[in-house]
Parts: sequence; structure tokens; C-alpha cells
Amino acid sequence: MTSRFTVLGMAAEGERLAPGLHVVATPIGNLRDMSLRALSTLASAEVILAEDKRVTKTLLAHYGITTPMLSYHEHNAEEMRPKVLAMLAEGKALALVSDAGTPLVSDPGFRLVEAAVAVGYPVSAVPGASAVLAALVMAGLPSDRFFFEGFLPSKAGERRRRLREIEAIPATLVFFEAPHRVVETLDDMAAVFGARPAALARELTKKFETVRRGLLPELAAQFSAEGPPKGEIVLVIGGPEAAAPLGDEAIDAALAKALETHSARDAVALVSADLGLPRKKVYARALLLGDRHAPQG
Repeated sequence: MTSRFTVLGMAAEGERLAPGLHVVATPIGNLRDMSLRALSTLASAEVILAEDKRVTKTLLAHYGITTPMLSYHEHNAEEMRPKVLAMLAEGKALALVSDAGTPLVSDPGFRLVEAAVAVGYPVSAVPGASAVLAALVMAGLPSDRFFFEGFLPSKAGERRRRLREIEAIPATLVFFEAPHRVVETLDDMAAVFGARPAALARELTKKFETVRRGLLPELAAQFSAEGPPKGEIVLVIGGPEAAAPLGDEAIDAALAKALETHSARDAVALVSADLGLPRKKVYARALLLGDRHAPQG
């Protein structure tokens, strides 16, 4: 079996691939976003497990890769998983790809990796394109901490319920969404989250890539007037505003109330836990509070 591939018009030879399951990221739109390691892995694998063979066939043809493929997707995963594990037991080198981006993100690959790890078969990752990270770095929102939610429920009531569950997460939120639901989703986000800064990224890495930024109510109104955008959509929403630090007066008031029914030690512990403050800070306020109420002279 050949392990050759073609890149920039030049023929290349794939490196020998170790047995096991190789999780390979593929482009999210621009075929040039394919790493040399990923190409070598796909060319050298004995079988490629593809979410949609028609999509992956286009990628392979572009790079002159002829590795045979098998379908592995949410509708046949239960049936295919034992067969894949049997191939791994034979010492085969398999590559797992999704239609676009990194496998296991909103696709059934997780169960396969979970099963392979449970049995003890080697699993490796060949990183690459990711719509989540591409949208995050282009959004202009804090990226030091983020929470990926994936797709929200399609029904309005369930969607709002889920948004309320995650609204207090102290991080930038990242969502996938279908184009025909974007307007409804933005409306729901504006209702639950309020006027948070947000970005809508579409067709990432493709010819018509666009990123629209603004406050949630603004974006909701814009797309309500324009109609649903076309293409693959990623929504990035700023996290909740940090609460202002509690002043000494608020701490003292909480201590005074706690001291009505608790010992000084228990009151400090209670207020520290309730307000999320270091016990040392609350204890220092308790000492000052005691000094102020101590008899003078």
C-alpha cells in the first residue's frame, strides 16, 4: 500500500505509522489548513474512519491520498465500534476524521476513543484546525478562560433554560449554531445574558469569512432585520461582569449579624464562606469590630 501524498505539486512519502487510533484534525473550510503531519498520517494509515466519506474524499483527492475509508458517524457508531476495536486488536493503524475541524468536538468520536482507551489501545492526536479556537481568537473578547457549550437545544424553552444554567460561568462562552436558528438564539441570549459583548463568526477560513461584533441586543436586532446568515456559525459571548469587591462596611454588617447568634470564631467562618472571602481578612475585620465596641477608658 502506498503512503504517498502530494503537496504544493510535489510528491512526498508518509512516515511509518504506529499501530493505534490516530485522531486527525482536518480543515474547517480552507484545504490549505492541513498540516504535513496530518497528511502523512492519512496517507500512512491502513484505514481512515470518516464521518462522511464524500466530504473526506474531496480532501484526500486534493492531496493525492488513496487510503481506503470506512464510515463512522452517529448513525452507525454502535455497529461500527466493535469492528474498529477488532482492527485495533489486530495492530492496525487507523485514522479518525470528522467532516471538518478536530474530531470529538460535537461528533461521536468520543465514544470510540473512550472504548479504545478502556481496552488499552494507543490513541494519539494530530492537532490542527478548530472552529472554536478560530472564532475565539477573532472575537476580540477575553480568551484566557472560555467555556465551549456546543449546540444549544433547538426548542426555545429548553434553550433559555440552558442559557440560565450557564449565565454565571465566569468565562467567555462559545457556541455552535445552525443558521436558521441564529436569530432566535441571539434573541434568547439577549433576554438571558443582557447587553454582553458578543461576536458572530461565519464561514471561518473560507472566501466569505465574516465576523460581526457588538452587544447582544444589537446583534439580535441586526440579524432580525437582515434575516439568518448563511454558512457555518460560531457565537462567542463575553462573560458576566465581575462583581465589585465588597467594601469593609458590607463585611462588618455581615459580621455584626452573624455575631448575634454565633461565637466570634463561628461568625468569621460563616461570613468567610458566605462572601467568598479569605478567613484572615474577615478575622481582621472582626478584631476591628470588637475594638470599636470594647469599653473605653
